Amino acid sequence: MTRPVQLAANQDLSPAQLEAVANGAELQLSQQHWQAVQQCYEQVQQLLQQRARIYGLTTGYGPLADTYIDPADSASLQRNLIYHLSSGTGPLLAVTQVRAIMAARVATLARGHSGVHPKCLKLLLACLNQDLIPVVPSLGTVGASGDLTPLAHIARGLLGEGNMHVQGQLVTAADALAKAKLEPLAPTGKDALALVNGTSAMTAIAGLNQQLSERLLTLSVKHTVLYGEVLSGSTEALQPGLGQLRPHAGQCWAHQQLLAQAEGSERLQAYAPPPQLNDQVQQQQAMFAQAMPQDAYSFRCAPQHLGAVYDTLKFHQQTVTTELASVTDNPVFLNQPDGSVQVLHGGNFFGQHIALAADALNNALLTLAIHSERRIARVTDDKLNQGLPPFVRGNNNGLHSGFMGAQVTASALVAELRTHAHPASIQSIPTNANNQDVVTMGTIAARRCAETLQRLSELLAIEAMILAQAAELRHASVTSFSPASQAFIGEVRKQVKPLGDDRSLADDIQRLAHHLQQPGFNAQLV
Repeated sequence: MTRPVQLAANQDLSPAQLEAVANGAELQLSQQHWQAVQQCYEQVQQLLQQRARIYGLTTGYGPLADTYIDPADSASLQRNLIYHLSSGTGPLLAVTQVRAIMAARVATLARGHSGVHPKCLKLLLACLNQDLIPVVPSLGTVGASGDLTPLAHIARGLLGEGNMHVQGQLVTAADALAKAKLEPLAPTGKDALALVNGTSAMTAIAGLNQQLSERLLTLSVKHTVLYGEVLSGSTEALQPGLGQLRPHAGQCWAHQQLLAQAEGSERLQAYAPPPQLNDQVQQQQAMFAQAMPQDAYSFRCAPQHLGAVYDTLKFHQQTVTTELASVTDNPVFLNQPDGSVQVLHGGNFFGQHIALAADALNNALLTLAIHSERRIARVTDDKLNQGLPPFVRGNNNGLHSGFMGAQVTASALVAELRTHAHPASIQSIPTNANNQDVVTMGTIAARRCAETLQRLSELLAIEAMILAQAAELRHASVTSFSPASQAFIGEVRKQVKPLGDDRSLADDIQRLAHHLQQPGFNAQLV
């Protein structure tokens, strides 16, 4: 049974914990969380009794905020907010993504600055922990006043309307709640506004992207070393002295990790001081047929490339981690030293941080795909692969084509990714009667990153199959390869058998890609 994720008082939900909840772990809050939620709720109720003018509680929404709403109509105001925002379209978000969104929303509401009724938060948490997951369309949010549309579809499920995923089945939300003996939400006060008004969708998807990106970067390090071994590359470009002279944190990390993965390899050429020219060779004579002193950039520049991706990933991680620890709705309520509460109307729902970080990560992931495709191209080209058969086939050349088709697919995947590479964060389109005159498109950026990760996983699966076969063609027992590479080849072979006679590789690619994405995959760096 998966261990629950328990959030202690003053503890923030991490991307790793978010992924655990997305994959089925329960989320538990502390007593201090519930006390903070209860206190803020009571403060908001006092403000309503005083008929204070508070956006979304005693006013209309967006450009209709100049309309006063009597607190007596609070229930209708909140329910209508959910209804008018439940206008999403397009493919459904994955259940894991919706679970992550629900977890992120629970974490921000539990901080006790949103004014939500404790019963509302308890229902959201109960649905998450009992795996009653509302159906949420993926399209329809501009990421400006938070993720209004996807969060509204979750809130609609809490009302007992629409459909829910329950243990792999699609059932009505009303039936799901009834079977779980949960009372549907009857929103009042700020309940609906607190549920829908925040960056939880983009942040949750970005958090899942963070975790998978870390694993695929690790995988790219392994691929790079195995690629270098297949082509008898030199470890000179991996030497940490280069990082000392160009001390980006990521590059120094990459030098260390690449050398660690290469430890014990008999295939890589060890660093040695440059040899002296033969005294008999005249300086004016050209020297032909000499060994190339430097490897192709796809290996030689690996520390610089992987290091830059690492640094971008760290920036993304910092942004997501901070956003998970934030209160992102509007208005918010802040306790003052004198015991009063300050009502703040602002823009914490504006998802620019996530939008820019997600776009940056998407670019970094695309470079991983480009380098992977270039490694595949070199290993499958018999003019460049140092004696391996064309397309590293395992059988008769010509009669069988080996990985020729898979190499074409790799090229197509890179082209696919490049066509979706335009930044989402600059696509601001005024909406909401120009109330939202600038928007962030942060959720589009995060979703596109998730799609990039899926294509990258497939591309890296193709590369893993090709590199494993190339290594085995070099030496059937692969004992001359580093222990880390040998272990990696063994992991690949647990999922995909070698390619002898031509066969369809589509299922192999998908099975291996899925395996490479899993948190438990043996992709840890040594």
